[in-house]
Amino acid sequence: MSANLIAPYAEAHKNPQGPGDARPTAMQIIQDEDLVNKWTDKTVLITGGSSGIGIETARAMHATGADVFITSRNPEAADAVRTEILARSPGKGRFEIILMELDSLDSVRKGAAEFLSKSDRLNVLINNAGVMAVPEGRTKDGFETTFGVNHLAHFLLTKLLLPTLVASSSSGFNSRVVNVSSTGHRHQPGGLTPEVFDDLFFEKTPYQKWLAYGRSKVANILHVNQIERLYGSGDHPVHGFSLMPGGISTKLWRHLGDAHISNLEKTRHNYWKSPEQGAATTVWCAVAKVWEGRPGRYCDNCQEAAPLSKEDALNMELLGHAPWAYDQAAEERLWELSERLVAR
Repeated sequence: MSANLIAPYAEAHKNPQGPGDARPTAMQIIQDEDLVNKWTDKTVLITGGSSGIGIETARAMHATGADVFITSRNPEAADAVRTEILARSPGKGRFEIILMELDSLDSVRKGAAEFLSKSDRLNVLINNAGVMAVPEGRTKDGFETTFGVNHLAHFLLTKLLLPTLVASSSSGFNSRVVNVSSTGHRHQPGGLTPEVFDDLFFEKTPYQKWLAYGRSKVANILHVNQIERLYGSGDHPVHGFSLMPGGISTKLWRHLGDAHISNLEKTRHNYWKSPEQGAATTVWCAVAKVWEGRPGRYCDNCQEAAPLSKEDALNMELLGHAPWAYDQAAEERLWELSERLVAR
C-alpha cells in the first residue's frame, strides 16, 4: 500500500474473515465520521435503493439526518424499505421514493423531473443500481442492456441533476457524484479503446456478457472522472467518485445461477461481505471528510484504490484499478458519445 493513498481502514481489511467480520459497515462509517443527524441541511439521491446494498446505503445516509430519495422500479419493495428504515433510523429527514425504470430514458427523464419538483437541493447523487451478466438484450431505446442501464441511464440522470448539484455545492461541503463500479471494469482489457467504441453494443461481434459488464463498469469510472475534470473546481465544485463495493450476495448475481454463486461464496468466503459491509465504501466516498476539497478517485475497501499494472489488472483476485480506469481521451470520447445517445 502506497503511503500516498488515502486508506483509513487498511488495518481492518488486512485479515478478512467473511461477512460480519471487523471490516466496517456503512453505518459505522456514519458513526466514525460523527454524522448522525448532522446533515439536516442536505439531500441525497440513490438509484436502486430498494434492494441489495442500495438498502444499506439508504439506511446509512438517512441516519445522517439528510433528506433521502431512492429510485426503484418496484413500488411495493421500495415502500417496504422506506417503512422499515424510518421505523429504526435515528435520522429525522424525509425519505421519498422516485419510480424509475433504468432501461428507459423517458422514465429517467420523468424521474429526474419528479425529484426536482420535490427538492431544489442535491448534495450527493449515488448511482448505485445496475445489472450484471444478463442475457443479450436491448433497452427500450435500443441500447445493449448492460451499457444502457449501467451507464447511459445514469449518465442522463446525472446530466439532468448536475445544475442542482452545482447550485447546492458550498465551501462547507462540495457536492459529490458517486458511481458504484466494480473490479469488473477489468473484464474489458484495455478499457474503452477506439476498437471497443466502434462496436460498443456488440453489433459487429458476438455478445459476451462479461465484456458487456466490463465496459459498462469502465464507463462508470470514466463518467465521474470527466465530471471531476469539468466540474471539480470553481466556486461550486462537484467531485466524482467511483468504487468497487466487494463481493456480496445480492440479486445482482441472479443471472449466474445458484451453483456458481455458492461456489464463489465458498472459495472467496473470507473476502465476501455482508450487504451492510458492501455499502460501506459507497458511503465513505459520499461522506468522508478526508475527501473534502480533494478530487474524487476510484476506491475499494473504504480506501483509495491502488494502481495495478496491465498484467496484474487481469488477475481478478487482486484489488485495485487497471491503468485504463484513468484515460482522458476515453473519458472525453465517452462523454461526447453519451451526450449524443441520450439526446435521441
